Amino acid sequence: MAIEHISHLRCIICGEKYPAGNRYTCDKCGVEGILDVEYDYDKVAKTLTRHALAQRPHTHWRYEELIPVDFSLPLPRLQIGYTPVYHTDRLNEWVGLRDFYLKDDGRNPSASFKDRASSVGVMKAIEYGAKTIATASTGNAASSLACCAAAVGLSAFIFVPEKAPEPKIAQLLVFGSTVIKVKGNYDAATDFCMDACAKYGWYNRNCAINSYLVEGKKTCGLEIGEQFSDTMPDWVCLSVGDGCTIAGTWKGIREMHQLGFAKKLPRMLGVQATGCKPIADAFHSGKELVPVEGGTRADSIDCGTPRNWRKAVQTLRESHGEIVAVSDAEIMEAMNKTARLSGVFGEPSGAASVAGVKRAIADGIIKKGESVCAVITGNGLKDIKAAIETAGTPIHIPPDLGVLDKELKKRKVL
Repeated sequence: MAIEHISHLRCIICGEKYPAGNRYTCDKCGVEGILDVEYDYDKVAKTLTRHALAQRPHTHWRYEELIPVDFSLPLPRLQIGYTPVYHTDRLNEWVGLRDFYLKDDGRNPSASFKDRASSVGVMKAIEYGAKTIATASTGNAASSLACCAAAVGLSAFIFVPEKAPEPKIAQLLVFGSTVIKVKGNYDAATDFCMDACAKYGWYNRNCAINSYLVEGKKTCGLEIGEQFSDTMPDWVCLSVGDGCTIAGTWKGIREMHQLGFAKKLPRMLGVQATGCKPIADAFHSGKELVPVEGGTRADSIDCGTPRNWRKAVQTLRESHGEIVAVSDAEIMEAMNKTARLSGVFGEPSGAASVAGVKRAIADGIIKKGESVCAVITGNGLKDIKAAIETAGTPIHIPPDLGVLDKELKKRKVL
């Protein structure tokens, strides 16, 4: 079991070490002192081998030595992880690259990247004897937790900002979670959820403070390390909200390189929306993060006070990476083009990674001869309104071939 491979938890600010256990943040640094899970990699290397992986199921649990859960407990019976990577010939031309790949995490059970983290969250809740788990989310982490909690029989309380998209709220309700729609934004929902967890003793799934959840997110990086192996792209790109998705993915890639699975390390490219870019501002200024009032159509990255911003900035610096900001118009165009030119339907925050690659090329950050893998973090059905807005309208006519002929010519599709 992976718990045996954990060496300690370490504060990312002061470096204080703690034994593995039900702990959220550093005693010295408070809520800012987010912890990182560190492993005995010599011990991991003894059993996590290419031969061993060849015998294991194609889910994110295949990297069990590097996932901090008790594998003697029953796992959620859901097909999570090991999502496909596609080389996108037609989308390449639009983006402006020869070698452009998409990793489609919209293929996960709740249709988002967040299932990786939520599956670890419910396992830790069970391990610590909790009957209830809670989170705050703009939508994806919420629906993901609702899905995973239902799979293992845990009660779930979900706090969402009042502007969370209805399709995501529908997922929460159909999975049987108790949904609390908070009057305010994501940050207000997060603070309220933290207070409720403290009052009622619920297990807190929020990646903002729960170091174990980021270990679930890093499985995306572990997969990238294995799937690309000796052909690792020059860049790996993800949209950035709270900061822990890009940090977790980078950690996974780094571990696969350390263990000899990946030949080289890529540079990481983060993407934020121009209407909500506090991490981009902190990275470029070299100063402490200044919270902002968010405002973007990409609701999953509309996070004005990101709790994991330090890990994100650290990731960008360690990988010699960069972070760009793209407008909502660029995101919506990328959503449309990604679907039409690759067959991968991403929600706005997922398609933001594609928009960010195109922007980085225009800004000279990514060279046209370089290779890139962009992660689509959520399926487009998560935000139907955005999909309809970018897709156009249907042809609504009577069953008359003459009228059809006229309409097809009018729209120049005949």
